[in-house]
Amino acid sequence: MRSVVVALAMVAGLMMSGSLVRAEDMVITKGKLVKFDYTLTVDNKEVESTKGKQPLEYTQGQNMLIPGLEKALEGAKAGDTKKVVVKPEEGYGKVNPTLVREFDKTKLPKGMEPKVGMILEVQDPQGNAFPCTVTEVKDKVIMLDFNHPLAGKELTFDVKVVSVENAPVAPAAVAAPAAAPAPAATAPAAKAPEAKK
Repeated sequence: MRSVVVALAMVAGLMMSGSLVRAEDMVITKGKLVKFDYTLTVDNKEVESTKGKQPLEYTQGQNMLIPGLEKALEGAKAGDTKKVVVKPEEGYGKVNPTLVREFDKTKLPKGMEPKVGMILEVQDPQGNAFPCTVTEVKDKVIMLDFNHPLAGKELTFDVKVVSVENAPVAPAAVAAPAAAPAPAATAPAAKAPEAKK
C-alpha cells in the first residue's frame, strides 16, 4: 500500500512540475519517432499514398525523408493535417542533364525490346545496381536517364500526423569500420541492363 502512495505522489509531482507530456501533445522535434499518412501528387496526379496501408514511420532529424517534407513536419503533433509543397531543390533535386547517357543496343540482353518510359537497371563492375529510364530509342543506341523520376518536379504532400513518440534508445554498439563512400552520381560502367522486377 505504501508503494502505491509513493508512486501516486511521484506522478502528482511530475504533473505539477509540468514535466509530464501527454502523447497527443508531443510535437515533432529531432529524435522523435513519427508515423504519418500521406498522399503525394505531382502535376495534379496522385503518385503515391498510404491509403489502405500502414502509416510511414521515420525518426525526425535522421534524413530519412526528403528535406522539404521533414522541415515542414517539424513542430507538428499527432492529429495535425497539412498540405506541404516541396520545390525540386528540397525534394529530389533539379534534373541533371549529365545523367542522361547513351547505351549501345548490342549490349542489351538478347530479345529485349527497349521502349520509352521503360525502367531498367544497369550494374557497374562491382555489381551495384542503378535504376534508369529509357528516354529515347534510336537505331543503334538508347538514351538512359539516371535522374530520379521525380527530379525537377514540385511535390505536393497531403499529410496527417498519426503519432509522435520518443524514439526507442538503441543499445550501445561496438564501433564498426567506416562504410565505403557512396558511388558518385554518374552513370556506371555499362553492363547489360536488366529489366526491373
